[in-house]
Order: sequence, then structure tokens, then C-alpha cells
Amino acid sequence: MSVTPPPLAPGEPIGVAVIGAGYWGPNLVRNFQASPAFRLRRLCDLDVDRARRVLGAYSTVQVTASLDEVLADPEVHTVAIATPAGTHLPVAMAALRAGKHVLVEKPLAATYAEGLELVEEADRRGLTLMCDHTYCYTPAVLRIRELLHSGELGELHFLDSVRINLGLVQRDIDVVWDLAPHDLSILDFVLPPGVRPVAVAAHGADGIGAGRACVAYLTLELNNGAIAHIHVNWLSPVKIRTAIVGGSKRTLVWDDLNPSQRIAIYDRGVDVASPEELGDEQRRDMLVSYRSGDMVAPALVEREALRTMVDEFARAITTGTPALTDGRAGLRVLEILQAASVSLASGGTMVKLDEGHMA
Repeated sequence: MSVTPPPLAPGEPIGVAVIGAGYWGPNLVRNFQASPAFRLRRLCDLDVDRARRVLGAYSTVQVTASLDEVLADPEVHTVAIATPAGTHLPVAMAALRAGKHVLVEKPLAATYAEGLELVEEADRRGLTLMCDHTYCYTPAVLRIRELLHSGELGELHFLDSVRINLGLVQRDIDVVWDLAPHDLSILDFVLPPGVRPVAVAAHGADGIGAGRACVAYLTLELNNGAIAHIHVNWLSPVKIRTAIVGGSKRTLVWDDLNPSQRIAIYDRGVDVASPEELGDEQRRDMLVSYRSGDMVAPALVEREALRTMVDEFARAITTGTPALTDGRAGLRVLEILQAASVSLASGGTMVKLDEGHMA
């Protein structure tokens, strides 16, 4: 039976419950409490003592270990889920069936098929389903999206991303599923309208005998002829988070670990004259020239990405329009992850993306 979302009076804060008080839950708690658009009603965790510690001794937010209790509360209009990926389907599905809007920590679900169930359920009930692709809401990534969508960088030629660190080797997933969702969500977020990945190949290695890939390289073909490359690594002694976005007009370099100059835009590149611009004697050879212009480092207003994400969640709920990282964005990331796993298992073959039909 369909449940109608609880009505919100104009200007009324959106009642929210956070499910999960572990690694990410406290960050969501802090940002929901700081947002005038929301009122944190409940924090749900199987370890109620941990939940109480997250809230502090003087908090009036209710703590519970019962998801059913949270979903039965008419003052809870939405739930934010920060539990392990394997639990996302049952928890998010129960919330949607209770008429709650849902925010899910990445990845949207453990598989594409499970993610599709959530998207279809939210659509049937007219509810907001959003995936917390946090990096998409950093000032740097928002600016990259703006520059690509406006055409200021020109036509996209390549994107090269590196996310490496001496990181925590996960017990249940490989480095692709652990780190690449960040880069794949960013890629999906910044690509200009009409440009999308059509195939992916993945190569990986397990040099420490962990039983899963600890170093991996993903290569994605885009439908406009461009290429994207992603390097993820748990074993690097140095931490690097960079991306280079090459366009026909300008090239952008993003260094996420350089707060004084996160983005640099270079008016340097290769210009190729079209045959129509060449004389008869030159038509057999393309004329290549090199451009060496200025570098500009645009100023960015530093703001916590999670706060911007929370604002976007509120906007999507109150307007009834999709969030920038809605459930379908989460599905597109899951599709690439599953295809990358297929490629990894088959020695790096290129696997075509079938517009979401990976179930």
C-alpha cells in the first residue's frame, strides 16, 4: 500500500532521522543540525551508547536502535542512511515504503539491480531519492562542472584522475569499489550534457596477497570519442588527489590537496586546423600548432561539501525536482563499477555499458 509523504507547512523544517552512527553518520548529524532547512529528530543505531556519544550529553534528539520506531514517527519526513552498502536496499526500501524521502551514502546499493529497485520505488511513490556523492559538492568540482557545461574549456578530450594513498585495505571490497565511486561520481557529475561513458576496462593487482585488487586502473571510453582514466591505489606511500581535464580550448588541473590553489586553468594546448582552413597543398597534412597562453587560478569560496549536499537535498525535497546526484546518478556509477568488476575478472577486456542494463 502506498504511503503519502507527510505534508510540510511552508517554512517548516524537514524532520530527518540519521540511520547509522558509525564512521559517516556523525558527519551527517553535524550538518543536518547546522542546517535551518532540517530538524534532526532521531539517530538510529544498533549501538545506542555510541549514538548517544555522537549527540552529546545534552542533546534532545531521540536515540533508538529500532528502525521501525523511526519509520513510524510522523515527524520524520526523511531518513539519511549511513550503514554498510549491503544494508542499503532493505533499509532504504523500508523508508520509501513508509513514505520517507531518502538520502543514501555511496554506493547507492550493493548491486545495480538493488539500486534499480530503489529508484523505481521512489519514482512510484513520488519521493526524493538522493545519493550522497559528497565530492560532487566541493567548490572545486562544482566549478569544474560549470566550466565544462558552459563550454569554457571547449570540447572534452580527456580526463585523468589519480586517487592514491597508503589507505585502509578493506575486508569485503576491492580498491575499485572502495575508492573509484568518488571519481566515477565526479565524472558523471561534470560531464557536459549528452556526453557519457560507453565502455570501461579495468586492470588491477594484488601485490600484498590481500585476496582482492589493491591497485587498479580504469579506462573509460566516452561517446564523443574522449577518454577518461582513473588510478586508485591503497599501497602508495604518498597521498595524491589530482585530476586533469583536457578540453579543446583550455586544460584544467585540480589538486585537492593544495588549498591555496586547488584549480589551475591553462590556456595551453594543441590547435589543429581543419582541412577547410588549409590550402590545396596542405590538405594532405593536418596543420598542428601549439598554444602557450596564461595560467589562471580562480578563487574558490571554501565551504564544507556536506553542507552544500544537505542544502541540495532540501531543495530537491521542497521543489519535487531531482537532486543533482539523484538515484539515477547512483545507478550510473553502479553500472560502471559492475562492468569494471567484469573487466577485472576477465583480464582487462573492454566491457560495454548498456545504458543501465547490467542487472
